[in-house]
Amino acid sequence: MGNLFENLPDDFSEEHVLDLFNSTALRIERIVSKGHSSPTTGWYDQIEDEWVLVLQGEACLVFADGRQLTLSAGDFMHIPAHTRHQVRHPQADKITVWLAIFFNTA
Repeated sequence: MGNLFENLPDDFSEEHVLDLFNSTALRIERIVSKGHSSPTTGWYDQIEDEWVLVLQGEACLVFADGRQLTLSAGDFMHIPAHTRHQVRHPQADKITVWLAIFFNTA
């Protein structure tokens, strides 16, 4: 048992990723960031599908096809495997807490 809002980090020099569950078929992470964004060059191009939920805060997902989506608390989406994307945090002074679920559909 746990709580997604327990033990939030004090130091935000880096984004914090906590493995909540990990098996061969499924991985669940809590991601906590404060103003962290993807590198300005390159894309996330994951071999797994990803389902994400913003629990707190806000972030913008930028896709290689030009789409941009802003996710706020309560918003979720499915990102299919090999969908190239980047993360931007427009509110550098606020904490964003994500729940990310990685899985294979093939």
